Amino acid sequence: MEHITLLLAIVVVTALVFDFTNGFHDTANAMATTISTGALKPKTAVAMSAVLNLVGAFLSVEVAKTISGGIINEEGIRTEVIFAALVGAILWNLLTWLLGLPSSSSHALFGGLIGAAVMSAGWSAVNGPTIVTKVLIPAVAAPIVAGLAAMAATKLTYKIKANPEARATAKGFRAGQIASAGLVSLAHGTNDAQKTMGIITLALVTQGVVAPGANPPLWVIVSAGVAIALGTYLGGWRIIRTMGKGLTDLQPQQGFAAQTSAATVILASSHLGFSLSTTQSCSGAVMGAGLGRKGGVVRWSTATRMFVAWGLTLPAAGLVGAAAEFLTKQGTWGIVAVAILLVAGSGVIWSLSRRKPVDQHNVTADDLDHPGAPAPAAEPAGVVTTAIAAVTPPPPAGTFAAVTGQDLRTTIPTPNPADPAAPPAPAAAV
Repeated sequence: MEHITLLLAIVVVTALVFDFTNGFHDTANAMATTISTGALKPKTAVAMSAVLNLVGAFLSVEVAKTISGGIINEEGIRTEVIFAALVGAILWNLLTWLLGLPSSSSHALFGGLIGAAVMSAGWSAVNGPTIVTKVLIPAVAAPIVAGLAAMAATKLTYKIKANPEARATAKGFRAGQIASAGLVSLAHGTNDAQKTMGIITLALVTQGVVAPGANPPLWVIVSAGVAIALGTYLGGWRIIRTMGKGLTDLQPQQGFAAQTSAATVILASSHLGFSLSTTQSCSGAVMGAGLGRKGGVVRWSTATRMFVAWGLTLPAAGLVGAAAEFLTKQGTWGIVAVAILLVAGSGVIWSLSRRKPVDQHNVTADDLDHPGAPAPAAEPAGVVTTAIAAVTPPPPAGTFAAVTGQDLRTTIPTPNPADPAAPPAPAAAV
């Protein structure tokens, strides 16, 4: 600790700020479906997630080692490069949070790191094979694998639980949701807190405080775990709203299937040292669960915006990181200018978010401006949803009532013949 300089201290604090934004940016991964289905109250959900994120930070250091010694070559990298990378990651995180888009905090960090390293030392500073095998391939595979697993699990769940009493079924699956949400939170702490541990360790390597390839010191593990837990408790309500209500309408069975599938993928990747995006894994699982229920519709307009954000994250954060590194290379005034730009940009984004705030009180409202208004009309089924529905056998009798707790006889009004505006009675079944 006695070797830490002022610049290194600034980098460590900035890394913990990124970790904090990672926490509230990614709270939706674990708790969006639990909140949207009513399994837990919003504030209870984020408190539970915060505690488990903190616990998960102590379970492994494999991903941290990938960050600190795999993405870029440590030799010749200055501490200023780490600072510039974090600036790019933080600003992208805040921008996508403002827009309510569940983009990847991990890829924002990687993009900032790659852009700053290339600006500092050229393309030779980047380990291309490691980026391909441990970043790009998992980025493509994780949402697909999680989505397919969630879709299969949802279909299986409805097939097994087609005719039980509705209340008992909903209660059981809500309990399962709480357990699976806890597992996702644990997995998130295991995977994402390590990324900050890795970036701080890399900064310590650049200053000669620790040797290259060393595990993160204990104080780094503790501080990273606490920072991500505090950010999680704050709650990223805008992204929770998008994940819980914007992509599809989830029922407890689907929420349980989505969270269990995502947690399995994240924990497996953490064990292998793959630094995948927990956001992409959970988003893919939510869409898969939406497609797995007969009649379920994924809102592809929202999904398309999310896909665009995914594709832009690496290059956008990389460009900001490269620009920040260009300034830091100019000397002390450049470092000060980057710090001022970071604070100013963060302040502007925060001010814009206050125009239409989202918090635990309106996160599940159908209309933010009029919380009591009825839900908007559902988006029509798209090509993918229609194709999947065409090959899905109809659910057994009684499934609607078992799933929703509603009786079709009470939801279909009886036409009044005396009312000229009344619709014609349905034709008799043949």
